[in-house]
Parts: sequence; structure tokens; C-alpha cells
Amino acid sequence: MMRLSQKEAGAFYTPDAVVSSLTQWAARRDADRLLDPACGDGRFVAAHRNSVGIERDWRAAALAAKRAPRAVIHESDFFPWAAHTQERFECAAGNPPFIRYQSFKGEDRRYALRLCADFGVKFSGLTASWAPFLVVTSSLLKPGGRMAFVVPAAIGHAPYAAPLLDYLVERFGSVQIVAVRTKLFPELSEDCWLLFAERFGGSTTEIGFTALDRFEPSATPPRDALKVSVREWRQAWKRRLRPYLLSEKARESYRSVASHPSSMRLGDIAEVGIGYVSGANHFFHLRPSQAAAWGIPERFLCPTVRNGRVLPDGELTARTIEEWRRFDNPMMLLRIPKDAELPSNVARYLESEPGRQARESYKCRMRSPWYSVPHVRVPDFFLSYMSGLSPNLVRNLAAASCTNAVHGVHVCDAKSIKRVVNTWQTPFVRLSCELEGHPLGGGMLKLEPREASGIVFPGPGVSSGFSQRDISEAISTMRSWRHCDG
Repeated sequence: MMRLSQKEAGAFYTPDAVVSSLTQWAARRDADRLLDPACGDGRFVAAHRNSVGIERDWRAAALAAKRAPRAVIHESDFFPWAAHTQERFECAAGNPPFIRYQSFKGEDRRYALRLCADFGVKFSGLTASWAPFLVVTSSLLKPGGRMAFVVPAAIGHAPYAAPLLDYLVERFGSVQIVAVRTKLFPELSEDCWLLFAERFGGSTTEIGFTALDRFEPSATPPRDALKVSVREWRQAWKRRLRPYLLSEKARESYRSVASHPSSMRLGDIAEVGIGYVSGANHFFHLRPSQAAAWGIPERFLCPTVRNGRVLPDGELTARTIEEWRRFDNPMMLLRIPKDAELPSNVARYLESEPGRQARESYKCRMRSPWYSVPHVRVPDFFLSYMSGLSPNLVRNLAAASCTNAVHGVHVCDAKSIKRVVNTWQTPFVRLSCELEGHPLGGGMLKLEPREASGIVFPGPGVSSGFSQRDISEAISTMRSWRHCDG
């Protein structure tokens, strides 16, 4: 089996104070049998004398056995082991591997998702490994069992995590999420929260939610949790817990505006989508000097926005394009229609060494003809989908296209788009971007197309119920939780 890197395997070991606390949350008696489904070097199984750990990496399993000599350590992949074991546990605790969907693949993934489907949980294709780990772990608990785990903060916003929470509230009598603002793992860009669930075999209509500025060791989960109605979480907030980082007043004020008949969302008047994927940007993005040297006709070239960093404020005009030309930036997309007759100069470029390398890339190999980049569109606006303080909305007056590093906004209602442009910089819309989007590492805010479509624009005369101070505090709160200093 190929050995994964620490990042690929999601193997970042848990601080001792977190280990001690979660183990105490889960194990109430010395006799409780505790399971760690991905025990790593054995920190959790060492914290409770009656433990079983599963670890696929033999080196880590050996360390776990040395660290926790009283524990039973199985060197195995967790999902096959779980499918065949007859043992059941009073509790479980740990830090499941955070392997993103791009690396969580192959037979491991298929096996895990089949098991989850057997338990009635259907995850999307974007599911990371930790969510199936928790579903399958819970299936090994005895009635009344408990579990306490480190989880990524994505549990508060990611659509792929929603099936997990739906499952938990239907299988446990109590479910609690503890959000922690200060990073538990300073070396990681991703934030981590904590999950505690107890009384396996029951169900609940509420999710406990606690927001802590920093983690403090404790023998029991926080007792002052906000009771979040599962119905409200599902319907009002689209299965997202991040809005509960705000005060109740701020949440209700936002909902009041969003639900007002004269308010609208960006998706009501425009289509938001990603730009094209060339498959080989180094080949398809030409500098003006390159295009001239190869003699590429202008009809096969289109100015393009390669990423959000190059966008000016407000408007992209012909003057900006000329500046890019003057600096000889790689800003011309080689755009060849599928049925185009190829001039000799274009054919020569396609047959060049860079062309032969480009056609071997995955995207180029999968399309016919390989040199015709699909889904090239000229949007009405560009929208940055990764930003620092706030997203940038830029009118496209230069007839430029864009890569998938930028969103293209195609207007369906020309009259209503004026409201979007006029209110884009207002505090309420800035807050809406924070609530509809989600944090990305390094203090960035990310807006997927569906999230951008949900941005709210108040109707004329609609009062938000926010004072200037209230809305500034709400924006500051959301930015502080994604570690943005602005």
C-alpha cells in the first residue's frame, strides 16, 4: 500500500488538553469500552485504560501500542474492520482523518460510502473522510453510547456535512457542537470544532451550539449551549450552523430582511457560474508578444481574467485590457471553435512542443477536439469567489471571458441589477456575503456559485432592524471567526 503524506492522510495529532477533555466527555466509567477509529500514535487510547484503537499505518500503530500498552491496537483499515467486528462500545473518541474528497478515493471511499448507505446516510461526491468515519463509528456503539470527536469547522457550513448532522439528530438523544475560534491546530489553515453526542438510539429536535473564543480543558461539555431547533437549522439557515455565531438579534434582523417580499437574492436576477477550465493554462493563455510571434489571428484570441487578483474595482474596461497588453501579460485565451478551419499558423502552434505537452493533460485528453476549450462565455459581471475583506463585483465592459478562478455573473433582469450595483458596498450586503459564504484558510472568504446566488439585497425602504453599530459588530464577528484582521 502506498504511504500517504501527513497532509494526505489527515494525520495531525491532537493536543493533550483536547485529548483529555474529549476522553472524559465520552468515557464516564473506567469500565467503559472506548473506540478510537483512527488512533494514530495512541493519544486517545492512552488516556483511557479500556480502549481499542484502529490504525492503518503500521508505524503509527506501533507507536500507539508502545504509548498505550493496555489498549488493543488493530493495524487495519477502519471501514473493513468495522464491517466485520462483533464488538460494541460504550463510547468513542478521537480525531478522525481529515482527507479531502480529492484524496479520499478509490476502494476506501467506495467501501466507506456503501457502509454509510446501509445506515441510511447518503453523502455527496464532495464528502471528506471524517464524516463517514463518524457515521460508521456511531454504528458500533451500544444503546445509550456516547462519542466525542474533533471535527473540521466545515461541519458548520459544508453541504456534504449536513447528512451527518441529519443522521446524528435522528440517532442520538443529544447532539452538541462546540465552535472554537482560536485554532486548535495552529499549523493547519483549517479550523477545528468539537462534536459531542450521547444517548445513542434516541433522537432529538435540537442541536446544542456553543461558541468559545478559545478552548479550555473541561471534564464535561459546556453546559450553556444554545438550543438550535433542527427545523430552523434546516429551513431558515439551509443546514448551516455558522449564523449561530451571531447574536439572536442579529440573526433575526437578517432573516427579517431576507424574507421581506421586496428583498431579492442575486440568484433571482442573475446566473452565477464558474468560468472555463482550459486544462493547460500555460498553453492556452498567450502573451500578446507570443500571439504575434506565432501569427495567431485575432479571431482566435479572447481577453480573459485569469484570477480575481487582476480585477480592478468597479469596471473592467478596454483601457485595463490595453494595460495588460502593454505589460505583455498572459491575458489572451486561445479560443478555437470545434468546427473551425485551422489556419496554418494556428496548426503550427498546436503542433509545437508546448502543444504536445498540453494535449496530454487530463482535461485535453477527455475532450474532442483537444484544443477547443469548452464553456467559454462572456459574463456581464465578474465576481471574486475568494477574497480577503469582501468579494469584488466588477462590470465587464471589455467583453472578456474568465477562468474558473473567477465567477461569471450573467444578468437575467437588467433593471434589478441596478439595485445590486448600488448596494454592493453597503454593510448589509457585506454581512450577507459573510453569512452566505464560508471561510477558507488564511482568513479568506469563499463564495461558491450557489452561495453567491443567495446573497441578499434589501428592497427599497426595507429596514434591517440593525443599528450601524450592530451591523458593524456582526460583520466583525463573522470576519474574526475566519481570522480576517480587517
